[in-house]
Amino acid sequence: MKALSILIVVAFFDSMFPAKAALRAGALEVDATPTVLPVHVNGGMRQRELSEVGSRIKVRAIVLDDGTTTLVIVVVDSCMMSRAFLDGAKAAAAKKTGLRADRMFICATHTHSAPASMGCLGTNVDPRYPMLLKRKIVEAIDGAQKNLEPAQVGAAVFDANEFTALRRWIKRPSQISNDPFGNPTVRATMHAGSNWDNVTGESGPEDPDFSIVSIQSLKGRPIAVLSNFSMHYFSGVKGLNADYFGLFNDMMTLQLTPPNNETLHPPFVSAIGHGCSGDIWRRDYTKRPLANPKIEDYTAALAKKAMTAYGKIKYNRNATLAMAEAKLLLKFRAPNKQMLEWAQNIVNKTEGLPKTQEEIYAREQIFLHERPEAELILQAIRIGDIGLTGIPNEVYALTGLKQKAVSPLATTITFDLANGSEGYIPPPEQHALGGYNTWAARTAGLEPSAEPRITEACIQLLEKVSDKPRRTPTVTRGPAAKAIANLKPVAWWRMDEFNGPRAVDEMNQHDGIYETQVAYYLAGPHAEKFTPGQVNRAAHFVGQRMQARLPKLGKNYSVSIWFWNGMPNDSRAVLGWMFSRGRNHARQTGEHLGLNAKGQLIFRSSKKTHTGKTPTTRWQWHHAVLVRDGEKVKIYLDGQLQIEAKATALLPVETIHLGGRNDNESNWEGRLDEAAVFDRVLTLAEVRTLAD
Repeated sequence: MKALSILIVVAFFDSMFPAKAALRAGALEVDATPTVLPVHVNGGMRQRELSEVGSRIKVRAIVLDDGTTTLVIVVVDSCMMSRAFLDGAKAAAAKKTGLRADRMFICATHTHSAPASMGCLGTNVDPRYPMLLKRKIVEAIDGAQKNLEPAQVGAAVFDANEFTALRRWIKRPSQISNDPFGNPTVRATMHAGSNWDNVTGESGPEDPDFSIVSIQSLKGRPIAVLSNFSMHYFSGVKGLNADYFGLFNDMMTLQLTPPNNETLHPPFVSAIGHGCSGDIWRRDYTKRPLANPKIEDYTAALAKKAMTAYGKIKYNRNATLAMAEAKLLLKFRAPNKQMLEWAQNIVNKTEGLPKTQEEIYAREQIFLHERPEAELILQAIRIGDIGLTGIPNEVYALTGLKQKAVSPLATTITFDLANGSEGYIPPPEQHALGGYNTWAARTAGLEPSAEPRITEACIQLLEKVSDKPRRTPTVTRGPAAKAIANLKPVAWWRMDEFNGPRAVDEMNQHDGIYETQVAYYLAGPHAEKFTPGQVNRAAHFVGQRMQARLPKLGKNYSVSIWFWNGMPNDSRAVLGWMFSRGRNHARQTGEHLGLNAKGQLIFRSSKKTHTGKTPTTRWQWHHAVLVRDGEKVKIYLDGQLQIEAKATALLPVETIHLGGRNDNESNWEGRLDEAAVFDRVLTLAEVRTLAD
């Protein structure tokens, strides 16, 4: 009844203010469930065959036309579809409809229980299904075009953070494991957060935005809703299954289809596409006990929030369209001679499809050798002031956040696995941390520089379709940030970068350099105090550092740091050093601030260690200040004095390190933020101002 009341109000408003719109829209849903079973299913490491249908597999198409531009958006219940397959489907649809193939945007939902339309790891493509799916894609596009009618469009975005979380976690230094090639490279991996003793924290940010693009007739009848969410897939479903994507569409259709509507008008179509979910899943490993809802309950709660947001959408009857496409040639990380020999030796001994992880990744080296590069199709669409980008990869949440931060359009949504499937594209720093998403294979084989190049290409496409330059993101200054600025530090690193290696000094004098193993853009402390209206961002240090030069820093100085320790107590003698002043690589020199095995602040100088009084809490933000006044040293924790000691006068050294010692001993494992250096002695009142 609630959905029906929304329709009645919109229809009444439409009757009071009649108008014609240039925009037309049509949509159609087509059943693409195979009739011949069993079928191959990809999405796992090994070959699977399914012989029963748990839910129907669908193709959902939306055609938009503003009188000048006609474009097509298709969402398919599929794990992934190859570029070659989709090129063929687009060509067939273009021949059938007369629409341009380069104005077709086709993406997969990424359900892991759909028929295999391409091979992946230990799974081969199903021999029959691709031909059926191709026909259904053409049928959906053709039918959506025939359903074109005058339309209006609007968008909404709501925070769905309780439905999504990081699945990729950073492992403790002592927990590093081997990759399939026998090398100890796995510093971050999927689902490691299930055991808190083994990890230091998440490897990146999440994107909690659930986005909705609603298309209605001029009288307020729903034509289609295109949704997007960054949550990988639900899992644990029965048989061939569209997963939560299909269930969400069914629930939205039930809510937005008035009684007998299907006999009067073309049926409403709900299509939810896959957001930037390469490192995302539904289970929040930061919480205990771990939630394990049923798929029906999870999806119903998500659909309820979507309907609330839908009811607040404002519509544009005069929206114009634009679409642009770019082709980007990227190399795969092809095996060298030794790797290829290793792989060929294993493949020669493998009987049938590979079964072990070693066999699977050995076979993948052969594929990468035979196909050393890939041409990616990247697309951007503008619908009024709504922007869509499509990437043929499994994309990390950070990549979508980068695009949103600078997009010239009011609403920006990124769909992954669009127009092909070329594997995961971790940001470059994530390659240094290893893990399944980075192992060279068709599922993650592109060169380490692929992510920034793809991201930049998508931003350029958004500029093209909007005919506007990108925005320059700014970080707001709340009272805590203003307190730092008012004390006039010589350097202040807010650590809100999307990537390295440059650590920007807010005072515009002393930019630092991040080393390789640093993760970016994680949640920092007290957003309401530091960055009101925004998420305060922080860097997560993974055993490496940020280095900066302060040539004029004298013997008297102060350092203010917000820190978040990722190491469990008693995991090693020194949990980590967060600050160090000393010549790079020099052994047992300089002075350092860190935490001992009990989580207490420690200060070390001239081979002598001084210990604080109060233990800190793991995975909580704390504030530390080091004040050096000649031979006097004071260390504060959250505004309270912890250490007061006499230390040998420090010879002026211009190099400082954050996230580790100058000699790389027991470097920091966790986050740092809002680090400021002052060329004077801070007073107690000033220290407490910074801690408030």
